[in-house]
Amino acid sequence: MMSYLSVPRSVLLSGAFLSAFILSAAAQQSAEPPAAAQQPTTPPAAQPPAAGAPPPAGTAASPTLPPGSPLIGRPAGNDAAAKLAPIAPPPIPAAPDKLPTAKLKVPAGFNIEVYAAGVANARSLALGDKGTVFVGSRLVDKVHAIVNKDGRREVKVLASGLYRPNGVAFKDGTLYIAELSRISKIENVEDNLDNPPKPTVIFDKLPKDEAHGWKFIAIGPDNKLYAPVGQPGNNVLNDDEHGLIRRMNLDGSGAEVIVRGVRHTVGFDWHPETKQLYFTDNGRDWMSEDVPEDELNRITKVGEHFGAPFCLQGNIVDPEFGWGKSCSEYTAPVGLLGPHSAALGMRFYTGNMFPKAYKSAAIIARHGSWNRSRKVGGDVVIAKLNKDGTMRSLEPFITGFLEDNKYIGRPVDVLQMKDGSLLVSDDYNGAVYRVTYGKQKTAGKS
Repeated sequence: MMSYLSVPRSVLLSGAFLSAFILSAAAQQSAEPPAAAQQPTTPPAAQPPAAGAPPPAGTAASPTLPPGSPLIGRPAGNDAAAKLAPIAPPPIPAAPDKLPTAKLKVPAGFNIEVYAAGVANARSLALGDKGTVFVGSRLVDKVHAIVNKDGRREVKVLASGLYRPNGVAFKDGTLYIAELSRISKIENVEDNLDNPPKPTVIFDKLPKDEAHGWKFIAIGPDNKLYAPVGQPGNNVLNDDEHGLIRRMNLDGSGAEVIVRGVRHTVGFDWHPETKQLYFTDNGRDWMSEDVPEDELNRITKVGEHFGAPFCLQGNIVDPEFGWGKSCSEYTAPVGLLGPHSAALGMRFYTGNMFPKAYKSAAIIARHGSWNRSRKVGGDVVIAKLNKDGTMRSLEPFITGFLEDNKYIGRPVDVLQMKDGSLLVSDDYNGAVYRVTYGKQKTAGKS
């Protein structure tokens, strides 16, 4: 049975606020900033090149594009490439009866339903001890909470006035929120959902670059908070503050870089048995429509370098920055996830609801390509691993978000619930879906 929730009128009308900046927003790789959100420092405007100076490398499309623009590097004079640009979602969340659930396909025995609608720009997910689902966003200034009240689900605005609050993580009653350049926390958050305090900043030394500036965060088995910083552009030689994953204590102290060569990860999790960190990583744009592929990577030791921007997908030397380099110098991915598929959130499945074949498999949300004539991704896939930790297979799990080469939804993150069911966020429709297994009414069973 489809489950709907009561959506406050203020949430549905938040489209007026969202549409103020969403039309210029991109898909997962967009570098356009939202308007009127709080941020200590605004990145400087692009400066035109000096008279007579050649355009920087990779700027064939236009030398006046702002720094980090996803269109930098788009081939000039190519009609097919000229049609490709980041995809803006609709300006307001879809109503529950307009969501594409009936068109989504899941394996036999699985069921998919609406968990919550009206969650503007729903992105990263985190689960509280009392069952609250926290939802970050990239294009609006809010973090939402989905709560169960009197047998119904209700969407609440937990925090507002934030800047790209994409990342959320929960531990021991405290919610951690990652914005563009800082990380904050709200203590005892589930006890104060109706009157939450303002977030308290614990770390504010993150770069302010718009390109790949939104963060995914998570808390590891070592009780430390992990936060990445992507490259500040499509394909650039970054400094020591970019292209990395760092970890810190839960009060923001003791921050240290653990790996480099990461172009842009928006999802990671720890293997339930080996406790090794696996992360998705998005490959560069504009090299071709078919390469490089996005990556599934595994950290085996502190100090590893995963190749970006010198080596792509573990076996292609970058044509701009790979001169004199060899892919053998870097840690290769354990699996490839499709060209420009925008592989984002991932979680290892540890529940008991799904069949045994899903145990310890990685469930990955692929947001979907934008700079590819024939779109790929826009689905949720299952990555099953070999005993040595490499990827054995990549199998479809939820399909149907891509219809006639156009998106009707775009999955971002996945989250396992305590009962073993799975939540999937969709920033295109502003919704969260729930996947279960068993004798229930199915929607779009394949």
